Parts: sequence; structure tokens; C-alpha cells
Amino acid sequence: MTDKKHEYIEAAHQIIISLGLPRAQQSERSALSLLALLNLTPGRSWAEAENPLVGITPIMDWAREHYGKEYAPNSREAFRRQTMHQFCDAGVALYNPDKPDRPVNSPRAVYQVEPSALKLLRSFGSEQWHDNLTAYLAERETLIAKYAMEREHNRIPVEIAPGKEITLSPGEHSELIRAIVEDFAPRFAPGSLLVYAGDTGDKWGYFDAALLAELGVAVDSHGKMPDVVLHFVEKNWLLLVESVTSHGPVDGKRHSELAKLFAGSNAGLVYVTAFPNRTIMGRYLGEIAWETEVWVADAPSHLIHFNGVRFLGPYEEEGK
Repeated sequence: MTDKKHEYIEAAHQIIISLGLPRAQQSERSALSLLALLNLTPGRSWAEAENPLVGITPIMDWAREHYGKEYAPNSREAFRRQTMHQFCDAGVALYNPDKPDRPVNSPRAVYQVEPSALKLLRSFGSEQWHDNLTAYLAERETLIAKYAMEREHNRIPVEIAPGKEITLSPGEHSELIRAIVEDFAPRFAPGSLLVYAGDTGDKWGYFDAALLAELGVAVDSHGKMPDVVLHFVEKNWLLLVESVTSHGPVDGKRHSELAKLFAGSNAGLVYVTAFPNRTIMGRYLGEIAWETEVWVADAPSHLIHFNGVRFLGPYEEEGK
């Protein structure tokens, strides 16, 4: 059986090479991922390949159960970023075909072999394989473009200035970021410029690094950034906005982190926590830091101020 397992892994490896995936994806991890996507256990014929919906952890569990390959839990990101992303980019697999607008960071995210790729792979080892592979590769660019357009269609448009639009990955987090930019900013910081908007898909959804540098802040890690940064030009304030959909608000710890990150700012700092609704806000009331603001998207014309002598204004930077 060990020889049979090795034979299947090697076959999947050869398929990945034949499909033209980069050398970084020509690995045992990718070979096992492909076999899992096909539910091709040792002994089954390629003609019996299936196309179940499967997530990253189930792929890893499947590799352990059927091929005896153990991967540490922290290998999930390697599977996701160094195998499945490229499978999707190459048109071999589809991401969330059952629900294309599922958030990119959802634990329910799934993958499935693309139908044309499944048809091709079912012919592996047969006399038709070579001709089918040639035909598939000739059409693949068209397929990749088609699925890329479908992914783009599911992205969330955000108008960052009149006539200027960016798109963010689908999900409630991006919906709240859109509300911050399109509803909060015009009401409470009219004429402000968008400096940064994070994206759960690629993190750097939008970033005007030059503008932030002009304001005295140099950032080398997006992981520390708030979800949205706005420059309220009229008052020379930087509004640091955290979008709370699954993670926490601007609490004492986060306030200190942001204060340190933006310590060089020549604009006054204003800390804002944004919630999609008051129900979610209620879960975090005990954590919100004093001297910060709270905005709720389903009551967009109101702002809640947490103590202090100022309302929507910076503290400790009065000379700025």
C-alpha cells in the first residue's frame, strides 16, 4: 500500500507540472491537496475522481487519514497561500463556488476542482490524456479570465473620491469599511482624504503611503494598521478607525498600540471604533477605551463620545 500511495502522489506531482504551475507549487503538499480535491484515495482509478467541496483543514485531515502525511496545524497558511491560491489562479480549483460572496477569511471557505479540470484529470493515464491536456491548456486562459471576472464581480465597490473607486474582498468586514468611507467620513470629516483601507483579502486594500509620510508617519507593517485611516484636512486630524465585525474595538491596549505607531504624526489623532449595529456594539461596551469615539453604521448620523472634554477631537496633541 505504501508503494501505491507513493505512486498516486507522484502522479499528482506530474499533473501539477503538466499544468504549468510554478516550481513552488510542485510539492508533496500540493500533490496531496490535488488528490484531496479529487477524493482520490489509494486504489481508486482516476476515472473515479470526484469534486467535493473541501476546506483547508479537511484537506490536511484527508492527507493524514488516507496517505499518512501529518501536517502541523500552523501549516494551514502554507496550504492556503502557497498551494490553493495558485490552484485558483491557474483555474484548477474554484474558491467558494457554492457561495462566491463568502468572506475571504471565513472558516467555512471551501474549494472545488473546476469542472473542465475535473474532466481532464479523469482521463489521466488513458490514451486520451495527451490530447485532452493539449486541448485543456489551449482553452485555459479563457477559463482563467472568466473566473477572474466572476471574482471581481463579487468584490465590494467603495467610492473613495468622486469618480474614484476601489474594490474590496466580499464580506461584512468590507461592507463596514465601505460604510466608514462613504457614510461616516462625509458626515463627521467632510472633505477628508482616505489614507488607508485594509482588505481581508490582501490587507493593503488602499494605501497612500506618500500622504502618510507627509504627515510624519512611516509604516512598514500593515498588520499594525487600523482598518481605515482618514486625514481630516480642514482640522488636520488623522482619524484612526477600527472596523469591528469579528475582532475587538479600540480598547486600552489597542489605543496604546496606535498611539505608538502614529507617534510621529504632525496631525492630531482621533480614535474611532465602528460597529455595524448596536447589538454588536453592546458586546464590547466594557472594553472601549475612554477618550475615543464610537460610530454605528445602522445609526450613521450619530456619534458616541467616551468621556473627556472634547468631542471628536485629538487629545494631548493640542498644539498640532
